[in-house]
Amino acid sequence: MRAFSANLFALLFLCALASVFYVWSVLENRLERHKRGLPVPAGAGSSRRAQPEDLSAKTFRALLAVPAAQRPHSWGGLEAPNLTHQTARGYHVNGDDRRSAPREGAVELGSPVEDGIFWSDWLEDLLPAGFTEEHARAWRERARTHRIVKLEPGCGRVSNQLATFADGTKACVRYGINADQVQGETLTYYLASLLGIANLPPLALSQLSGDSDQWAAVRTRIGELQWGDRAVVSFTEWVSNLTGVVTPAPLRQESGGLHPALGELRNKTVAQLLELMQWSDLIAFDYLTANFDRLVSNLFSLQWDSRVMERDTNNLLRTPRGDLVFIDNEAGLVHGFRVLNMWEKYHNTVLSSVCVFRKRTTQRVSELHRRRDTGTRLRDLYRDSEPLSLELGFLSDEHAGVLQDRIDRLYEHILHCKEKYGQL
Repeated sequence: MRAFSANLFALLFLCALASVFYVWSVLENRLERHKRGLPVPAGAGSSRRAQPEDLSAKTFRALLAVPAAQRPHSWGGLEAPNLTHQTARGYHVNGDDRRSAPREGAVELGSPVEDGIFWSDWLEDLLPAGFTEEHARAWRERARTHRIVKLEPGCGRVSNQLATFADGTKACVRYGINADQVQGETLTYYLASLLGIANLPPLALSQLSGDSDQWAAVRTRIGELQWGDRAVVSFTEWVSNLTGVVTPAPLRQESGGLHPALGELRNKTVAQLLELMQWSDLIAFDYLTANFDRLVSNLFSLQWDSRVMERDTNNLLRTPRGDLVFIDNEAGLVHGFRVLNMWEKYHNTVLSSVCVFRKRTTQRVSELHRRRDTGTRLRDLYRDSEPLSLELGFLSDEHAGVLQDRIDRLYEHILHCKEKYGQL
């Protein structure tokens, strides 16, 4: 009887705690969508609308309290270019007319998949470059030196702020509930650069300091936010006119997955195929970083919300051209690795749903698997690119090992797909 009473009390306590997080998530989600200019659908305050994104966001916040390459002729002979001299491709708001023109029509240029499990070259040629390394380098220089004239809500949690620089440009400032978040966001960005995935906005670090000219105009606001002196924060470029993204049908739980034998691929428009190509990169990338605050959290939420996949995906937005932007990656690597046991079965489920990949991405993964030096390469790129890298720190040896292990497991999954679909 005593055990029954204790269990009942624990259940009631958890229900009460979930209710508090639920209400907070609804309010914060509405604020975030308002600040980004996203529409808040009718009935957003109701329980039916609030469950999908908000409950996964609730889960994330609750857990934070817990201490042009050579074309391969066969998979076996795949050799990737040396990563040391490779950089991410680039993003332009207005884009290239040659690339954007064919996006709307149905597929007329041949099969969208070739060599068994790879997106076709003609389709890769139409994919916009994303955020260029040149653009990112110039943006980082400005972000590190330009004076900040305003800090205001608009980048999610209250601990994050939307900064306006003296030249009128904006950036999200991530202070983080703890150092894991800023470190995870930063290292995730540089891992994307290492992999040639150009969907993440440029990022730079800055250090709060009482004698810094950059922060002088907003010192009062910093005091109100109770940000600690000398804390390292991250800037990420603010990109306007973004809209939400719903998980494509082939990647939903009730579907058979995104694979080369999927007959409906030939009926997709070019724009739809280009989005699916970016999704294949996103799923591989989130698996490597163990980021549970995007598609994985939606999969988890299916336990109580069967329609969660029909609503906007967490931390994923789309430009007017249809390019996906991977935002708010603070759950990746550091914190994601720390709570890996809680989420691994969901990571594996999401990864197993994809068997079509970009050649560029698989070549990078192949080389990192062969060399077995992912942690070293990431650390070197990070330290060469970021003056405050020593202040923020790097992955522990244990977590660097986890990253290499996930590279190896992703490589094995690609091999499995090649064996299964290579003869199609």
